[in-house]
Amino acid sequence: MCGRFFLQRDPAGLARYFETVNPTPNHPPSWNVAPTQTSLVVRRHPESGARHLDPLRWGLVPRWAKDTKDAAKLMNARADGLAEKPSFRDAFAKRRCIVPMDGFYEWRKDEAGGRQAYAVGLTSGEPMGVAGLWEGWKSPEGEWLRTFTVITTDANEKQGLVHHRMPVILPPEAFDAWLGAEPAEAHDLLELLVPCPAEDLAIWPVDNRVGRVAENDAGLLRRDPLAQPPPELDDAPPDLARPL
Repeated sequence: MCGRFFLQRDPAGLARYFETVNPTPNHPPSWNVAPTQTSLVVRRHPESGARHLDPLRWGLVPRWAKDTKDAAKLMNARADGLAEKPSFRDAFAKRRCIVPMDGFYEWRKDEAGGRQAYAVGLTSGEPMGVAGLWEGWKSPEGEWLRTFTVITTDANEKQGLVHHRMPVILPPEAFDAWLGAEPAEAHDLLELLVPCPAEDLAIWPVDNRVGRVAENDAGLLRRDPLAQPPPELDDAPPDLARPL
């Protein structure tokens, strides 16, 4: 599951990192992106083949949907059902994308029933290129809404200490294949949707106020001094603000 993530990078830096060519959108940083909010997505232009960085709304609305009320329910798409499920199969075949993240949040339950929030980033400090799908939906009034969903897979052994699911973090060498710049069969694409190596992740406890959508500031990424996590989940936060 991925229900919250953060993206604080300068869009110009993201455009360089993901090699996009369209005019860079003016998009503010967010330390608490929630479903139905807008974030940046990398897509491949069907005619030029170039990568574009565009703002889309989180929570997929399939083309055939009558309205947008179930969008938040489709914030995630399980990797093991993409080719068959009606909500995802057309986008999986034709509209794959990459969702840039600096990291994501997850909550761990303890034996007493409490929950502790954790932030997850790459130890390298680089952005995550998370596998996603996007759709364009036309309202009865004729207005277009473009939305995306985040693909999840089984957690690796480290992330599994927090939650049994995690977003699919693609290595840069897989970006072209996922976006469709290289020919690939469905089974080849599905083979990309695996957990990243556990050693690539830094995980640390953060303030539980991240659970409130209205909370959105850089302090959300600071280690919670009151938390008592297991050693495997008490990494030093990587440098997530260095220029790209």
